[in-house]
Amino acid sequence: MKGYKTPIHAAATWVRRQPPKIKIFLAVITALAALVFLRMVVEDHDSLFVVAEAAHAIGISVLIYKLTKERTCAGLSLKSQELTAIFLAVRLYCSFVMEYDIHTLLDSATLVTTLWVIYMMRFKLRASYMDDKDNFAIYYVVLDTRGRLLTALGYGLWPSMVLLSEIVQTFILADFCYYYVKSLIGGQLVLRLPSGVV
Repeated sequence: MKGYKTPIHAAATWVRRQPPKIKIFLAVITALAALVFLRMVVEDHDSLFVVAEAAHAIGISVLIYKLTKERTCAGLSLKSQELTAIFLAVRLYCSFVMEYDIHTLLDSATLVTTLWVIYMMRFKLRASYMDDKDNFAIYYVVLDTRGRLLTALGYGLWPSMVLLSEIVQTFILADFCYYYVKSLIGGQLVLRLPSGVV
């Protein structure tokens, strides 16, 4: 029975033996098939948002576990964690004002875990933080507008702005995932983005 392989093990072995470009192609095809499957199966899109927010909170919790176990934050961007915390704080405020439902609870959990990651990176794991690699200028993203942009948009355009921001966020995450998978396939532990990619 030692030579017997399960079909899943055989498929995983076959994928591991493929060249990097084939692996990336298979990952893209699998992701697209998963999206099509979700589109056909999911009827209540609100539950999909709840699952996505829960996955985000669980992902940050796994990151905390990794930081606690390995005692290093090498390769993590403190600035991106701070931007995520700012985004979650604003979203949590809007959730308190407008909705106050399960999204509020999940956003609270994600914000608390993100703040814990920031605390770990700033104080507990400061020695392993790569400050020279985290050189993204934060003022490119967070600008002082004093409300001019918000009033210029008007009252009725917020649904389209939400949709546009979700599309932009999806493309940013997809771009990051591409480079992350590419670095994993190449065997690199620290993700290095090309100079033109933020």
